[in-house]
This record gives sequence, C-alpha cells and structure tokens, in this order.
Amino acid sequence: MKTFLSILFICSSIITISAQALLQEKTNFTRQDTIRGTITPERAWWDLTYYHLDVKVNPETKRISGKNTINYRVLKNQKTLQIDLQSPLELTKVTQNGKELHIRHDGNAHFISLDEAQVVGRIYSVEAFYEGTPKEAIRAPWDGGFSWKKDSNGNHFIATSCQGLGASVWWPNKDHMYDEVDSMLISATIPKGLTNVSNGKLRALVENNDQTVTSHWFVNNPINNYGVNVNIGDYVHFSEIYPGEKGDLDLDYYVLRDHLDKAKEHFKDAPKMMKAFEHWFGPYPFYEDGFKLVEVPYLGMEHQSSVTYGNEYKKGYLGHDLSRTGWGMKFDFIIIHEAGHEWFANNITNKDIADMWIHEGFTAYSENLFLDYYYGKEASAEYVIGTRKMIQNDRPLIGHYNVNKEGSSDMYYKGANMLHTLRQLIEDDEKWRQILRGLNSTFYHQTVTTQQIEDYLSQQTGIDLTEFFNQYLRDTRIPTLEYEIKNGQLNYRWTTIVEGFDMPILITLDSKEQWLYPKSKWQAIPINSDTIKIDPDFYIKNKQL
Repeated sequence: MKTFLSILFICSSIITISAQALLQEKTNFTRQDTIRGTITPERAWWDLTYYHLDVKVNPETKRISGKNTINYRVLKNQKTLQIDLQSPLELTKVTQNGKELHIRHDGNAHFISLDEAQVVGRIYSVEAFYEGTPKEAIRAPWDGGFSWKKDSNGNHFIATSCQGLGASVWWPNKDHMYDEVDSMLISATIPKGLTNVSNGKLRALVENNDQTVTSHWFVNNPINNYGVNVNIGDYVHFSEIYPGEKGDLDLDYYVLRDHLDKAKEHFKDAPKMMKAFEHWFGPYPFYEDGFKLVEVPYLGMEHQSSVTYGNEYKKGYLGHDLSRTGWGMKFDFIIIHEAGHEWFANNITNKDIADMWIHEGFTAYSENLFLDYYYGKEASAEYVIGTRKMIQNDRPLIGHYNVNKEGSSDMYYKGANMLHTLRQLIEDDEKWRQILRGLNSTFYHQTVTTQQIEDYLSQQTGIDLTEFFNQYLRDTRIPTLEYEIKNGQLNYRWTTIVEGFDMPILITLDSKEQWLYPKSKWQAIPINSDTIKIDPDFYIKNKQL
C-alpha cells in the first residue's frame, strides 16, 4: 500500500511541485523587479528588428563570452537605451558605429547613453559585448541558466533554459516579452568534436584554427527572448519531411549518439503531434525555420523551432500518467506539451508574463486535444478531468503586472479545464476548432494581453465571457452549484462566485439532458425525479442540501 500511495503521490505532485519552484509566490517587489518587468521609457522608444548573438562557450571553464548586435527602429526621440544582462555576467562595453558608449549600471539593467541623434523611423545598431561565468541551472528548466553536464560517454552535454528568469541570464538583450525581435542569427563557437543546435536553420558551419567550430543558425521569424537556446553535445541527426498545411515541413531530430535507435522509434510522436495540432490550431507557425526536437540534460522546454527534450524516451511524464486515467500513457508528454507551445507561447506570446496562463493553459489543453484527435472526445474529456486533482486554487491564474511575476501554477490544468468548460458552452465542436485556429491566425506572430484573448473569445463565441474569465482567471474559488430537491421541485443557485457569474450548466434530469441557468439567487423548476446528474465536463463543484 505504501508503494501504491507513493506512485499516486508522484503522479499528482511531480509537475505541480516543479512548476511551483518556478512560480513561487512573491508579494514584496523591488526596484529591480520593476525595472525588469516594466516597459520603461528606456525600452519604449525603440523597436527591435534584428539580433546577431555571437557567443563562445568554453565547457572546461564554464565561461562564455561574445557580443550581441542589436538593430532597432527609432519610434520617438530618446537617447538612453536599456539593455538587460544578469549578474554574474558582465556587460564590458557597448559601441555604436565603432565608438564606445557610456554605460550606467543599475543591477541587471544597463542604461546606454547614445551620442548620435536618433532619428524617428531610422534603423540603428549597437554592439553589446559581455563575458563571465553564467548562472548554472541547478534544477533546469525551473530555475534556469546553463546546464553543464556530461553524457554517459564523458562528452560535454550542455544546454540553456531561462523561462521566467529571462534570457538576460545568459546573453544581453531587451529582456521584456512585449517586443519580439523580427529575425535573428545565432552564432555559437564551441570545441571541435561537439555539435551546437540552436533555433531556426543552419546557415553555415565553420571550422576555426583554434580547435573550435562555429555554427550559424538563422531564425527567419519573430522570436521571444526565452525561446532562444544553445544545445551542445555529441549529437547525431536524422530527419523526415512532413506534408503539412503549408507544404513540406522539415522535421529534424538531434539526439545523443547512443540514443539514436530508440529516438527513431520514440519520436514517431512528432509527426503525429503535427497532424493533430495543425488540425486544431492551424498551420505550424514557423515553416521557414523548420521544427526540431533536441535532446538535452533536463526535462524539456518550448524553445521556438528548437524544442528541447529530456523525457527519458518514456510515455507520459517521465513514465507517469498525470491524469491517472491511463490516457496519459498514450503519448510522450514532453513532445506533445512542449511542441504545443509553438502555437501558444511562440506564435501567440504574452506581453507581460503575468499573463503566462495564455501559454500554459492553452498548451496544457492541447494535451487532451491530441487525445481527442486520435482517441476521441470521451478519452480527451477523461484526461483533462483527471488532471483536476493537481489544481490547488492557491492563487489567481493572472500574476502581478509590470514586475515580471507569473500567476499560480494552476495556470496549467485549471487553465485547461477552464477551456474545456468553455467548449461545452459553445456546443459546437467545429466552431470551437475554428475559434482556436482563428486565434492563431488573428494573433499570428504577435504579443498579446489577457484582455485581447478574452475579447476575441467573447466575440467569436457570441457569449459575454467577462464574469466567466473573472471567475476562473482572477478568483481562486470554484463555482459551486448548490441545489435541493423538495416537493417535486429542483431549487438551485450558484455560490462561491464573483459578482454577475451566471454560467449555464448541463444536467441530466429524468433521463434527458437539459440546461440550467443558475444565478446567485435561488431558481426553481418542477421535476419528477429525486436525483439529477451534473455534466462532469464543467469545472465546478456541486452540493446537494
């Protein structure tokens, strides 16, 4: 029994505990939090157009050095520019047109005084040079930084991850979600004999005279900062062509040499994922950059077009079914979940990470849509309902704005169950599919706010969802349907709700389905039965008096 209970505990806790490590509650915010999380005046006046990150990685010393060339368009008159780089890395100098500029350092923010007049509409460039020993990730991907590991053959096995913490933990940039760079070149110099895999497509591989090799990866599409990565190891490569909605799509896989055979079998989930998600969400958003799965020494992360994988070639989440229904063992959790982020996180990106539920809620929901595509609607419903056991309702899903602070880790499966509930209200699965596809076309390659997503869903569903989202995103209480059957009458009402919440609910009464329309005040209908069945697809509680 102890063993059985331990397995159950692991299944329900493993993802929420890990997520909590990233999403710890914080209410006392500092000046550095504000500088990091606000669209400061020193950020607002310029728009990113292009990065060229040129970094040298020394695995033996765990040091990095290099520069980032930042191209930007001037939006209004200003001559102070904010670049972010986190300690212990040092921003050694910044130049414009070969001239070194004055830097005022304020913690992890660095304010650059520009000498030249910045003409509105013109594009300028600065080069930010840096070096040092970057923060080492102890429990990647939840704490972030560099993972310096070795594979079973003693070869260096290195990767970056920085969601939440921010990309400035390992390279200098404009580290705020609202402004995505339009395109990017990533040049990584590493010891000869190892391979680096980054985002986008490989443009060139250059052997240098000092026993190093430089790979140049070009990202053709807008990319958020935390989606940028380097992955270094003794990789072997295989690939396939996927016939997608926009034509042939390159699917590339980079795995450790000893894992090639099992990867070829296990990664069959990747084209299956692509087929299901193009059905539900529309075309893969980054055809020009291809799609890659890259093995790393941590669990995985949604790096754009370079999705990282470390699920030990197991079905489920490290071999466990998070839903406890059996359906979670039908797919590799990391392949499905992290690839789902290509649509929700990388295509549609939050402007402020307080709205991270947009990334995680929709992507957790994508897990059961994958099941829906291959195993049917009932299977997908059982899965998402099963994940409710992990919901804690400790904090709202929306975090604190302007201080780089996410909401509750419930953003995963409370978010998924909120969307599953919304699907029931629409009562038209094809309409729901078109709404999901419409989200990805309407907000294609854009940064968005929660309000934009709410407004779009209200408009497309034809339902005023204001109180619905206030309840599930901004409140920790679960709506409770309170009812009693008395004298041939069903009396019912909502409790533990926000003001104005009046979501209808589907019940089975006298062997027939029908809708109830509860409000905060008691309603009543005549019935000929002493029992009712409440549709479990709605994320609510019920209490019979």
